[in-house]
Amino acid sequence: MTQRAVQALPRLALWLLCAAYVLPGIFGRDPWKNADVMAVGYMLSLHQGDSSWLHPMLAGVGSGGSVLPYWIGAAAMQLFGGWLDVGIAARLPFALMLAGTLALVWYATLNLARTEAAQPLAFAFGGEADPIDYARAIADASVLALISVLGLLQLGHETTPELTQLLATALYLYGMASGPYKPGRSRLALLLALPALAASGAATTAVLLAGAGFWVCTGSSDVAMRRLRGWILAAGALAGLTAWALDAWLWRIAPSFDVFGILRVLAWFTWPVWPMALWTLWQWRRQMLRRHVAVPLSVGGVALGISLAMGGSDRALMLALPGLAVLAAFALPTLKRGVSAAIDWFSVFFFSACAIAIWVIYAAMQTGVPPKIAANVVRLAPGFEPDSHPVQMALAMLGTLAWLWLVRWRTGRHRHALWKSLVLPAGGVALCWLLLMTLWLPLLDYARSYRPMMQRLATVMPSNACLLHRGLTTPQIAAILVHTQHRVEVLPADNRLDQAAPEIDRAPDLTDTPDDDTAIDTSRDTTECNWLLVSWDDRRTRNGIAQPKLPGWRFIDKVRRPTDRNEAILVYRRRGR
Repeated sequence: MTQRAVQALPRLALWLLCAAYVLPGIFGRDPWKNADVMAVGYMLSLHQGDSSWLHPMLAGVGSGGSVLPYWIGAAAMQLFGGWLDVGIAARLPFALMLAGTLALVWYATLNLARTEAAQPLAFAFGGEADPIDYARAIADASVLALISVLGLLQLGHETTPELTQLLATALYLYGMASGPYKPGRSRLALLLALPALAASGAATTAVLLAGAGFWVCTGSSDVAMRRLRGWILAAGALAGLTAWALDAWLWRIAPSFDVFGILRVLAWFTWPVWPMALWTLWQWRRQMLRRHVAVPLSVGGVALGISLAMGGSDRALMLALPGLAVLAAFALPTLKRGVSAAIDWFSVFFFSACAIAIWVIYAAMQTGVPPKIAANVVRLAPGFEPDSHPVQMALAMLGTLAWLWLVRWRTGRHRHALWKSLVLPAGGVALCWLLLMTLWLPLLDYARSYRPMMQRLATVMPSNACLLHRGLTTPQIAAILVHTQHRVEVLPADNRLDQAAPEIDRAPDLTDTPDDDTAIDTSRDTTECNWLLVSWDDRRTRNGIAQPKLPGWRFIDKVRRPTDRNEAILVYRRRGR
């Protein structure tokens, strides 16, 4: 490895690339279905004082042990809610979490690449790469690898507990990597990372990471790494106690496994880092116990095992991405020139085609040309009225011009930089996300948010209405809270109207319910609620199943999501009120 090959990626270019990846999507949109709006609903419930901070609740539904992310979001609402929308206020700290994850992966890779086993061989007559410059080049490549992962694109920009888990995992990775060089920071990072992971709903992952870290430190020949064993066990014990105190021990083992489905998720979610990570493991197979391989492998392996146990959960698999990005970066020194060229040309054609498609569909939305594409947009998003903002258009143009310049630079004679093979994948992902969050943002927000549905629901009921519900999903309840500010109460389970929301595959049978108000348990304070919302799937209507007729209640309206043919809410009002 020559000194010319380890030239640093210009800091301004790296910062602009990270900004183009992190910032789009923070402003100008609502929380999206499903996990995004559900998390904001829990945060808003805490912010308004409707549930306990130790046990966040949303209309009687618990948070499943995830409290730390909701505390952070509710605190941001308290701090910025006076002059920002609550959804945007909650999103700000999670954008910082994504930026923090990128930074922690960079520093973790820097410390791992500084180890003697990770350094390239010295030349007989000098001229080899400087160790620090080599480590920085590998660290730059790890950030590019993490940005280029397809699976992180949407999940990394949501306001969900998984992003807090991702930050905690990256912090744990940094703690393990920096042990020999910064022991104080390393121990502090471990003691913070695993309890934070447990408080974010991943207690089992935290304990397994502690076990994997203890095994890595035990097998290490580095004295400083072996000294971390006690701190790792202490961090694991704190994580267990945190989970016990918050009642966060949950088992989500899948009852059955779809092997082909799991492989499909693994293939696209972790692309393009999984082939490079496998190449690293093959090339460094004789040094698997070395710290620069064992540490990221243990982090990625634990998260991958958890994901497989959960039936191929993509949100659990997201925690493997920091480790896989580090492994992918260490593949670059041994990557063949032909493979590097194949990655470049695939990235050029794929992301250029995606950018062209985004621009063409945007032009069809604005001008109606091509007419077939414009008709498809109208069919898929009925009621949507396209809008154009000069600032968003300018940002999209700048991003497209930057992509053209990057392609021209990469296809020129600049072939010596170590991180060159990951520039186009990372730049292409950032470009597509920037275009989607500028040109397509109004359309995506209309299609993915609950605002159109909740606006229609707000016109049916008075603003101060108290709502009972039966069968609504947690995201629907959260959307009512976020967009309408209505108070939602669950219908008592022992009430005979619990048949109001039957399963999709069976017809409702409410004919035996007495036709009077005694169908409501009058001993409960929910009798003050005169409105009832029932979840309904319109496939029942198309299959000839009539809407339920509830004695004591009068049907008012059916409210649909305009971009979903099946999802609907039936609105009832109590008779005589």
